[in-house]
Amino acid sequence: MEILKRTFIAAFLILLVFKLQAQTNSVLQKAFRNSYANEQNKNYVAAISDIAPYYSDNNYELNIRLGWLHYLSKNYTSSQSYYQKAIGLKPGSIEAKFGYIKPLSFLQSWDKVIEQYLAILKIDPQNTQANYWAGVIYYNRKQYDAAIRCFKVVIALYPFDYDGNHMLAWSDLMAGRKADAKPLFERALIIKPSDASSLDGLNRCN
Repeated sequence: MEILKRTFIAAFLILLVFKLQAQTNSVLQKAFRNSYANEQNKNYVAAISDIAPYYSDNNYELNIRLGWLHYLSKNYTSSQSYYQKAIGLKPGSIEAKFGYIKPLSFLQSWDKVIEQYLAILKIDPQNTQANYWAGVIYYNRKQYDAAIRCFKVVIALYPFDYDGNHMLAWSDLMAGRKADAKPLFERALIIKPSDASSLDGLNRCN
């Protein structure tokens, strides 16, 4: 009899947990639906207010959503804080890292930006977006060999991509590799004829 009683209590508690979870999910779905509607109307303050009452430090969805909404409302400091928490909750999340890069870029925290791109590339070495923008940062820092490595990945995946060919060409040229840069500029000009930057680069190769 005692065993049956304990079994009944355990079953009751499990059902209660499921019921409470279902109610919580229903409330969150409604809050997110309202938040999406307000975001569409560019009312970002309202979109934040829709979900803020349900905030939890250990909820990935709420943190990444609030990171995005604070970014849209140009509160970059708060945005980066929420994205950091999202990354902490799901370290393998590429979407959270790309999200985190957005406010970091506006705050001009370039060391942290490149750190996130490199973290993405550890997870996904062939990620085109991360390789391209990491390459741009390296190029602007005059770290041409590092830039070349990144841009080579881009054009290996997208051989007819203008941006990848254009930036790899300039990286090769600035690294003193005119022979490597010339065919890349020529290809960039096939993709984007009469492009002033590629024409300038090609002239410097001759």
